[in-house]
Amino acid sequence: MPTERADALVVGGGIAGASVAHALARRGLGRVVALEASTPAAGATGRAAGIVSEQLWCRWDVEVVRESKAAYAELAARTAPEAYRVNGFARWTSDPQVADALRARVAELKSWGVDVREIAPGELERLLPAVRADGLVAIAYAPGDAVVAPTSLAEAYFAEGRRRGVEWSLASPVDAVVREGGRWAITARGRTTTAPVAVVAAGAWSKKVLAASGFPLPLAPYRTQAAVLRPEEKVGELAPSFDDLDTDVYARPEENGRILAGDGTGKVEVDPDGYVPTGDEAFVERLAESFVDRLPGWSEAGLVRAWAGVCVSTPDRRPLVGAVPGAPGLYVLTGFNGFGVMRAAGAAERLAALIVDGSDAARERLAEVDPGRFGGRLPAFGPRDGFTLQAGENPRF
Repeated sequence: MPTERADALVVGGGIAGASVAHALARRGLGRVVALEASTPAAGATGRAAGIVSEQLWCRWDVEVVRESKAAYAELAARTAPEAYRVNGFARWTSDPQVADALRARVAELKSWGVDVREIAPGELERLLPAVRADGLVAIAYAPGDAVVAPTSLAEAYFAEGRRRGVEWSLASPVDAVVREGGRWAITARGRTTTAPVAVVAAGAWSKKVLAASGFPLPLAPYRTQAAVLRPEEKVGELAPSFDDLDTDVYARPEENGRILAGDGTGKVEVDPDGYVPTGDEAFVERLAESFVDRLPGWSEAGLVRAWAGVCVSTPDRRPLVGAVPGAPGLYVLTGFNGFGVMRAAGAAERLAALIVDGSDAARERLAEVDPGRFGGRLPAFGPRDGFTLQAGENPRF
């Protein structure tokens, strides 16, 4: 079997794999060979909601999402202007206890430079005419949050990476990354390629690849569902996305007056090679029921399509980005807990800086998501539900 040499190997062709391959090539690492089991964005990226919000867990998240937003805006402006638009993002609740937590999070987010504020029900109704805001006791709104077309962005990173010299091998499933003579080797489609650096960015399949490679990490793939609906009254493309904390349902505007809506996280681990990719009837019914009181005009919206995808969770809901413990030259970029599109570009740039520069500063910028933070343990855990603001005592946050 022929063996080729490269400077870096990347496993995965979603937005994480495509952006890190592009970032490595842009930094002049050398010959970057990237492998994807199917086609670009064929996995979770192609099924993602595409909401990009700075209203996340911690300062690290805020900074990385901000970096991703800037990268997506610049990339879309050059390649696909329709793939990025600023429309704002709202969170609301009618529960006084949740309202207190939401207000506390708004104050903390402001301290990190996030443009977010509490708004009155009347302002929400002006921003999103379909909503009935009576009874809401707290509404947080971030006008600079955006929506993106994840597939278009992944394909743009794929194309630009190729122009910078990334050698993509599609329809090339990778079972494992093997250590051979101080280098990492991947065999796919009858060809073995070795490199001193390998990055596993295979989304929900990362758990299998890492385990087969002999370096398991605590990851749990889970199924999540979404649907595109057609309300009778069209929704403007710049209407804000939202997260209803009372029902754990989120939605964003789509083209042609439609909306994309979902309800977050499945609570059991699934096999990414054996899950049901179509939406459940019960899921669609739950969406309709969740709209009855708050968005009554959407409760009878026509169903355009419903689907399921697989994301991957970690014990503390923070991703795994950095060096794999005990495996010199092996890196991982996964475990985004359903927020991969939000974080991918920023996290990929930080990882590429670590790989190419190896400086203490680059390492520090990934310290909070270091894959070695669990000390080699593989704790038992399950996916946690909800489009949360942070992991904390309040189950919604």
